[in-house]
Amino acid sequence: MSVIENGKVAFVTYTGTFPDSGDVFDTNVGGQPLPFLVGYRNMIEGFEQEMMGAAAGESRSFTLTPDRAYGHRDDSAFQDIPRDQFPADMEIEPGMVMAAYSDQGPVQFAIDSIEGDTVRVDFNHQMAGKTLHFEVEVNSVRDASPEELSHGHVHGPGGVEHQQKADDCGDSCGCC
Repeated sequence: MSVIENGKVAFVTYTGTFPDSGDVFDTNVGGQPLPFLVGYRNMIEGFEQEMMGAAAGESRSFTLTPDRAYGHRDDSAFQDIPRDQFPADMEIEPGMVMAAYSDQGPVQFAIDSIEGDTVRVDFNHQMAGKTLHFEVEVNSVRDASPEELSHGHVHGPGGVEHQQKADDCGDSCGCC
């Protein structure tokens, strides 16, 4: 029987809640199982650690503090940006979540405040500083293919679908 360990592909059904309120922040119950390549940072570290050794049909329940989830909020992740760096016709207001493109790819941020011609943005992950609870069921576990291991993510149903042959994959295909 295959268990969740580094280099395996796990398919899980989960519900994530905030333990203080019980509010659901994410779930795939009633949908397709979530596939992830174990040990390749496809999931938050604490989630993977808690799922290690689990086999198909097994359920786990665990709570992750910020240090094992998305980290603590970092005051240095705030930045003041001139309003003219945003499209003139774009309405922006505090709380909005937006994305920008950097040389490392897309970066998500939230509008913290607007004062005059200055927009203060928050680059902290939206879940930073939060304690998270998960109820997880393992649907299946399989060996990863050599291509999945070299690319660092799951291919095929439920994972990345390539437009090119895996042998031709590189930064140009957008998967890596």
